[in-house]
Amino acid sequence: MKKAELIDAVAATANVSKADAERTLEAFTAVTRTALAEGKRVQLTGLGTFVTKERAARTARNPSTGAPVEVPAKTVAAFKVAKSLADHLA
Repeated sequence: MKKAELIDAVAATANVSKADAERTLEAFTAVTRTALAEGKRVQLTGLGTFVTKERAARTARNPSTGAPVEVPAKTVAAFKVAKSLADHLA
């Protein structure tokens, strides 16, 4: 589902305008981005939790040349699926 389809679905389900649904989705995205940048978790009961994870520095290989490349440590966003959603999909 693309963003426009999600906005349409939210607008229809919540019985609000598409503009309101889009503003709500944009606000959710901004709040989630800010919370993750601050190292916080964003938990949505029944759906899952957005968290950050640390990736250690490592040495990789350039697939074209085979030369070693140093990949620095970094923080990445991750999503842990809620058990209720995982059970629903199974």
